[in-house]
Amino acid sequence: MTYCKKMMVATITALCFVFVSCIQSEAPNAEADIISCIVTPEEILLGNPQISNDRIVLRITSATDPRELTRLAIDFILTPGATIDPPSGTIRDFTEPQTYKVTSEDKKWTKTYTVSCMTENMLTLYSFENYRIIQKVDAKGNLIDAYHEFYEIAENGEEQNIWNSGNPGFKMIAGNKGPSEYPTSVSEDGLLGKCAKLVTCDTGVLGAMFKSPLAAGNLFIGSFITNIGNTLKSTHFGEKFNYTPIAIRGYYKYQSGEVYKQYNKETNKSTIVPDKKDELDIYGILFETDDKVKYLDGTHNFEHPNLVSIARIAEENRKETNEWTYFYIPFEMLPGKEIDPEKLEAGKYSVSIVFSSSINGAYFSGSIGSTLFVDEVELIYDNK
Repeated sequence: MTYCKKMMVATITALCFVFVSCIQSEAPNAEADIISCIVTPEEILLGNPQISNDRIVLRITSATDPRELTRLAIDFILTPGATIDPPSGTIRDFTEPQTYKVTSEDKKWTKTYTVSCMTENMLTLYSFENYRIIQKVDAKGNLIDAYHEFYEIAENGEEQNIWNSGNPGFKMIAGNKGPSEYPTSVSEDGLLGKCAKLVTCDTGVLGAMFKSPLAAGNLFIGSFITNIGNTLKSTHFGEKFNYTPIAIRGYYKYQSGEVYKQYNKETNKSTIVPDKKDELDIYGILFETDDKVKYLDGTHNFEHPNLVSIARIAEENRKETNEWTYFYIPFEMLPGKEIDPEKLEAGKYSVSIVFSSSINGAYFSGSIGSTLFVDEVELIYDNK
């Protein structure tokens, strides 16, 4: 039997096992995740809690009395059957980060979450020097290094976990790949120190079966919640911002992969497009939030009615370069839109910055190997 056939048999066998496991509803759940949380008192929050792999960040309004943080109670919604220690609703002192241990229903798996409060305004200078390594459990039950996750550090020392990527989704099909083999990782080859490295990767047999034949390297301000049914809805763009953004500036290097493939979702096939070059993408968005719209996802396509202004790198500037190249991208107000000063002060607007190694990567079209480096980025804003 050839290697490819062996891989296919193994994959189908694994999937059958998953499907059978789903049918056997009486089997205890093996997941140990926090799905969402409710903070009491709720009015101290500026936006929804940010939940990532093993961390939760609570954005606190500037009007909050610091003493409130010493007696917060959080109720957690967990994966079915899971338990948490300390229990939901326990009053704790969040002037320092607090940890919670989640245990799966089958008692075989645990995950420790760190919950912290973000009291400073969102930082606007990004050097990509700070990162952590997210681990996962391999088939033998051992912890292995999976992928990199960037974060920022404010002047008061608190961590701002504002950056996310598609790495959590890639983890599902990555096997035992290490951090440097994921679409988004850290590089030592920065303009100054480290930088972010984004690479368009092949997702292999499993990716193709789930109609996701490639994964563009991406990095964005917001959160990532895996949505297998519609991957575009996995990216939740936006972080509350109380100022008017003027421009995004920074430095990049970029090289396109050799072969461009156009993906057709209906046929689940990718077709080579001769002589077509892949392109990078860098953009920023400012949008208004309300009771129904807390964030924008990958389906916004720059047409969502809540969008207010957009900054996007021009086509002529999406060029290949081996040298660090400066970019300056101004925000442009959309027709008929304006920023309401009262809503701005009340935290009704959110901003995001997005980088991608393949401009059409969200639709699984691009070139495997396309690589984008970004460093020393700044969100310029009017601080009046």
